[in-house]
Order: sequence, then structure tokens, then C-alpha cells
Amino acid sequence: GRGGGARRGGHSREGREEAWDKMEKLNLKSDSDSDDGSEGSDSSSDSDSVDPSLDMSEAPFPVAMWDLLQCDPKRCSGRKLARLGLIRELKLGQRFPGLCLSPQGVSVVSPGDRDIVAEMGASVIDCSWARLDDTPFHKMKSGHPRLLPWLVAANTVNYGKPCKLNCVEALAATFYIVGYKDLASAYMARFSWGPSFIEINRELLDQYSACKNGEEVLEVQNKYLEVIKK
Repeated sequence: GRGGGARRGGHSREGREEAWDKMEKLNLKSDSDSDDGSEGSDSSSDSDSVDPSLDMSEAPFPVAMWDLLQCDPKRCSGRKLARLGLIRELKLGQRFPGLCLSPQGVSVVSPGDRDIVAEMGASVIDCSWARLDDTPFHKMKSGHPRLLPWLVAANTVNYGKPCKLNCVEALAATFYIVGYKDLASAYMARFSWGPSFIEINRELLDQYSACKNGEEVLEVQNKYLEVIKK
């Protein structure tokens, strides 16, 4: 079914690396491999060690982010994903060919985006909600900018606030909606509060993931919002 997540094993890893190789040939290589560990002082209540039993958390496609260094490093989910090797950092000016979660998106993420994510990956912009006006979105371009439909944050900074998702929540929501539900759960499992994000939003996520396109996702969203207003 459409809910299958990333499979463990060499095939997924080879596919992901092949996609990254294509990006690198287009001069899109991230400098994350040369990180000197300057963020190593970041503290977190969650372990940064990689549990072999969670190998399925490795996406079979590229996952990337532009980090604007605007967030509290102790609470930054994007930087933790980078330390775990679950996301690669892009430099300003680099173009990402796949899907990008961005305020500049016009359409919303939908199951119709599965092929885009599977072939070219997903990316996110790590910036502060309080500093959107200062964010140079024109330097973070992608082939397929998208918005997320209405969901509620479960992270420790914006718990319970609609649409105030952090990086890992945004990526997990995207994975879930396009059909990589196991991958979404595996990413969220890296955070002590993570599983609650999917539980809080499961009804909507399941409805979004059953749609065909962005128009249907918006219909589901708007019907839901009408119901909770009553």
C-alpha cells in the first residue's frame, strides 16, 4: 500500500547516494561532510547515538536543509538530524531539485508529490518563525516548493500551536502524506516528544495521505477547520 516506509538495506542506500551523486554533478554538493563539529556543544535531552534497530530512519532519497542559524542550537531539530546523519546541509545559493517546504510554495504537499520525493528528495528551511522577514528565501530555491496543510506542532517550543512546526515535524509530515509513514515515525522516534506529533495529528495525516492531489488536501483541511470552529 501507499503507507510503506523506507526499507532497510543496501538498495535504498544506493538509490539515495545515486541521487546525491547527481546533485553533486550539478555543483550542489553540501559542505556538511567537512563540518568541524563547531556545533558539538549543543546539548539535548535526547541521545544522538544511532540505534541500529532504527536503520529504517535512513531515507531512500536525499533529505536536505538550509540552516539559517537563527534557532536555539539546543532545541534545533534540524541540527540534531544533521548530527545523526539523517539530513545534509545546503549552502545559501544552492538549488535543491526536489520538494522544498517553503513559505514561497503555492500548492500544498500531497500524495501526488510522492514521485518527486522518491526521485529527487525533500528539503526544509531551518529558520525562526519570528524572523521570517529576515530570511533570504530567494537564495534557497528548489524545483518544487510546497506548503504544508494545517497541522498542530508537538515540539517543546511551540507545543499545541497550529502550523508552527519545526524541521523534523515538517519533514515527517511530508513523508507521511506522500506515503512514507514508517519513515515519518522513524524520524520522529529520534526525539523524546516526537511520537506525540504523529499521534496528535494522525486523523488529519491519514486523511491527507488518502487524497490524490493538493486540491483534495485543501478540501480536507478546510472541512476539518470548519468542524473545529463549531
